[in-house]
Amino acid sequence: MVNMKAFLKLVRWQNLLIIALTMVMMRYCIIEPVISRINILPVSGGDEMIPLTLQLPWYDFIILVAATVMIAAAGYVINDYFDIKTDLLNRGEVIVGTKIPRRQAIMWHNILNIAGVAAGFYVSWKAGYFWLGILFLVVSGLLYFYSASYKRQFLIGNLVVSFLTAMVPLLVVIYEWPYLYRYCQLNAVNPPDLSVLFYWVGGFSVFAFLTNLAREIVKDIEDFEGDNAYGRNTLPVVTGILTSRIISASLVFLIIISLYLVWYFFINDLITLIYSTVAIALPLVYVIFRLLSSRRREQFHSASRMIKIVMLTGILYSVVVMIIIKGNLI
Repeated sequence: MVNMKAFLKLVRWQNLLIIALTMVMMRYCIIEPVISRINILPVSGGDEMIPLTLQLPWYDFIILVAATVMIAAAGYVINDYFDIKTDLLNRGEVIVGTKIPRRQAIMWHNILNIAGVAAGFYVSWKAGYFWLGILFLVVSGLLYFYSASYKRQFLIGNLVVSFLTAMVPLLVVIYEWPYLYRYCQLNAVNPPDLSVLFYWVGGFSVFAFLTNLAREIVKDIEDFEGDNAYGRNTLPVVTGILTSRIISASLVFLIIISLYLVWYFFINDLITLIYSTVAIALPLVYVIFRLLSSRRREQFHSASRMIKIVMLTGILYSVVVMIIIKGNLI
């Protein structure tokens, strides 16, 4: 009998919800408004321009989201499976081996991975690029090796998991693009340039990569005791906690500067400036203060939690984008 409460905690249901929310936001708050501003002259005749609409069927999009969520869930399961000893030392409790047997955890890892990869190959086939399903297979393998090996190596684990986080918003445009491209080739007199979609969504991906990398370093500072005891070569173990605090604070400062540079050169509207300052920049200033002044594990956890909140407000900026595009504010 599955302990549902323990299982939901094991797969980090809140994180899975954020993954699904991210993909939905990218589709309906970024891609749909952006392509609605792109007009095509149909080959069917007439002089009236028509706006582009989403072409990936909604039911295939749901399968894409499910595939991503299942593979992420499998990654969380195998992560806890390999981290029993360090989690006991760092947090004093574990799920795998207590509330959920180790054998059952491996079973769920396999089920979720197989279902996720199969769903990934299905949507890839429907998109006309069956080989794209390999992407889900590679991600599944990276998550396994991250838990089994990479997270014990200097910076490699941090970079791998940050890269995979950045892939979540990109997946939406990667699978929408083939449908849009084929539609434009068949129905437009002069097919438009769709690269603008990658610029918009790519901005969210870069933000996700940088914020997640900063958070991973802060989490490693939190887990210094257990990682050091079991010989893991994390950044704090190799360079020391002080150096890691400075590196993570510098990375957060880089994120803040990048926000305003992107606003100045590419967007330059008042709504974005206010939102970025209040919902992203000011909380990140608090994170820098925490990183440079904290000494206890609980204080670093507070900084980590704030970065996670900023990652959510960063995703919610997509709603602001939808408003400014549909309201012709930029």
